[in-house]
This record gives sequence, C-alpha cells and structure tokens, in this order.
Amino acid sequence: VGHLAELRDRLVKVIIAVALGSAVGFWLWEEIRNVLLDPLPTGIVQVLGPGDAFVIALRISIVTGIILAMPVILWQIWAFVAPGLTASEQRTVRPWIPLALVFFALGVGLAYMILPFAVTFLLSFTDDRLVANLAAGPYFDFVTTMFLAFGLAFELPVALVILVLLGWVTPAQLREGRGYAVVGIFVIAAIVTPPDVISQLMLAIPMCLLYEAGILAALMVSPRTSAGGERTG
Repeated sequence: VGHLAELRDRLVKVIIAVALGSAVGFWLWEEIRNVLLDPLPTGIVQVLGPGDAFVIALRISIVTGIILAMPVILWQIWAFVAPGLTASEQRTVRPWIPLALVFFALGVGLAYMILPFAVTFLLSFTDDRLVANLAAGPYFDFVTTMFLAFGLAFELPVALVILVLLGWVTPAQLREGRGYAVVGIFVIAAIVTPPDVISQLMLAIPMCLLYEAGILAALMVSPRTSAGGERTG
C-alpha cells in the first residue's frame, strides 16, 4: 500500500509537470504547427472536420508538454526505483539519469532533422494522378508520434548500459538475444507508428542500430572478469 501511495504521488507530480508543459505548448502551438508544416511543399494541410483543428492544437500541446516535462518524468522514475536499489547500485546508476535526458533530446532533435527528408521521400510517390492533398489529422499524428518515438528510442542504449552496470544482464546475453530484440523492436515500431511500412522502418532501423550501440557501450562499461571468475572494477 505504501508503494502504491508513493506511485500515486509521483504520477500526480508527473501529470502536473506535463500539464504545465502543455500549457506552454498550447500558448506556442501555432508557431510549433508552422514549424512542423514547413517540410511540406505547400506548407498547408486540410482540416476535414469542425473539431479537427482543436484536436490538433491539443495534440501538439500535450506532446510539447511531455517533451518539456521529461526532466521531471525521469527524476520521478528514478526517485521511485532508487529505494529498491542498494547504495552501491544507486551510485552506479545515478550519473546515467542526466545522460538519459540528453539522449532523449538527441532523439527529438534527430526526428526534427530527418522530418523534411522523410516527408520528401514519402511524397515523392505522388504525382498529378495521385495528388498529395494531406489531411491535417494523419499528418500531425505521424509527426508527433515520430518525435516521441525517436526520443524514447534513444533511451535504449542508456537502459542497456544501466542493466549491465547493475549486473542484471551481460553484453554476451545482449548479443545472444539480438534476434529476439530485433523482433521486439519491429513489433513496437508497428504499434507506435502509423500503419505504413515506411514509418515502421523509420523507427525500427534506428532502434536496431541503437541496440547495437548499447551493446558496444555495455562492453566498455561492464566489469571485467578475472581468471578466477570474480568481477573486478
């Protein structure tokens, strides 16, 4: 019951942080919308329903709020998990929490950088017979999902390194489980992206590369094994 109460309190803090960030996002939603529309050849999309524009404004605001609240979210996750770790494990993991925030920001930044190329590639299959009159809803669903998905995907190397540092897995186990990881990555990509192959590949391929990067990072930080089989620092 005590753990559930603590979880409730930390969820409330996360929700408040996201709400405050969403308020900032709602204040700036038109500027953010315009930036996200810039990669399109015409710079405009169609609204098909009377409430679509309001829903899009809310979606942009909430996704902006999640991105802005990520420092609070990561801290609340750490504060909830830390009591279950030993003092040594806490000292080992704590320096990686700020790095997780950096990697999230890198993922969002990469999504922003490749957005114009992704849009250009996807629209290259249109012509005067297959006209690209984009609807606002699907377009912003694609863009906002891409930003969040890339931000969270970039947490994968940090998560793998933390698991290795805690001794819960080894780099050898990560290599052996590569096949299962790839299948899991493609399943996750299929769930969180719009239902088209290109969007799924745009997320799955970077995640597979990040998994490999996580293995390499884990090899560099993992404790070595001495001849007697004991771990040495």
